Order: sequence, then structure tokens, then C-alpha cells
Amino acid sequence: MTPTHDLSFLALISNAHLIVQLIMLLLLVLSVVSWSYIFRKLFAIRAARRQTEQFERSFWAGGNLHTLHQSASAQRDQSGPLARIFESGMGEFIKGKQASRDALDMGAVLDGSRRAMRAAFQRELDGLDLHLNFLASVGSVSPYIGLLGTVWGIMNAFRGLASVQQATLAVVAPGIAEALIATAIGLFAAIPAVVAYNRFTHDIDRLATRFESFVEEFSNILQRQSR
Repeated sequence: MTPTHDLSFLALISNAHLIVQLIMLLLLVLSVVSWSYIFRKLFAIRAARRQTEQFERSFWAGGNLHTLHQSASAQRDQSGPLARIFESGMGEFIKGKQASRDALDMGAVLDGSRRAMRAAFQRELDGLDLHLNFLASVGSVSPYIGLLGTVWGIMNAFRGLASVQQATLAVVAPGIAEALIATAIGLFAAIPAVVAYNRFTHDIDRLATRFESFVEEFSNILQRQSR
């Protein structure tokens, strides 16, 4: 009578070789951390997009720039990335204008304001890009880690066949199934990370384009006001 083997998912994991189990545990940890970053980044980008749209409506409504600057400064942490870029540029423009009474120095004041906005722009992008490299690494490395577990498991399964007089499918199948679970877990960790990375990169690029356009448009507004 051919012995029956429990081929359930949990049974295959519990019966797998220790090295394969450690690889599965590593992939599970990578997957959990990856999903936590995915949700955090999803909410952060949505908030940045919403705050950017709100600030653009306020800015292009034609209100007083000094009043808008005071509002952005008072609520710097909640105002959003575009408002912080504006606050940096406007603040530098006000300080430079107060320090320079000579009209010939207005070019330097405008350059200082533009540099301040560029620096704030880069800081905001760095914040939005945070943890994206981790998602890219998980997406590219996890399948290979899973494949390592599969290769190790298959090697162990074939070594076990050396002590069996008659190698049948019922004997070979459990060991191979245990090994293939590592690849499945690796793909489970990699696929969401790759999809999320591509999506977030696209969204951040679109936000960066809006920020850059605002820096140029606001610089032109300051140049007209300085005349």
C-alpha cells in the first residue's frame, strides 16, 4: 500500500528542510515590510497630491502673496510639499528684498529665491522617494531568493531518494512541492513590490513636474513684482 502524504500548504512548509524554512521566513519578512511601505507610500502620495491641488487653487485665486506666505509658514507641516516650496522661495525673497535696497541687487535676490525653491523641491522629492529603493530591491531580489530555496529543497529531495529502493511519483512529489513553495513565496513578495514601485515612480514624476512648473511660474511672478 502506497503511503499517503499531507500536501497541504502548512504541512509542506513544516516538513521542508531547515534552510528552506529560513529562506521562506526571510521572504515573509520582506513581504510584510514591503506591504507596510506600500500602504504608507500610498497614503503619503495621495496626501501630497491632495495638498498640492488645494494649494494651487489658493495660489491661483489671486490672493495676497504675503498672506499666503504667512499661512504656509504657520501650517508648514500640514500645508503640503508645494506650499513648503512656495514658503521657502517667498521667505528668501522677502529677506533678500529687505536686505537689499539697491535695484541692481534684485537679480541676486531672485536667484536666491529660486535656489531656495530648488533646495526645497529636492527635499520634498527625497521625502517622496523614501523607501522606493527598498521596494525595487525586494522586487528584483525576492524571486532569486525563492529560487535558491527551491534549488536547495530539490537537492535535498533527491538526496533523500538515495535511501529509497523504488522512486515513485508519490515519493518524489512532496519534496519537490516543498521546494517550489519557496519560489511561490518569492514571487508573492516580488510582484506587489514591482507593481507598487512602478506606480509610485509614475505618480512622483507627475508631482515633480507640477512642482518644477510652479517654481518657474512663481519665479516669473516675483520677477515682475521686483520691477
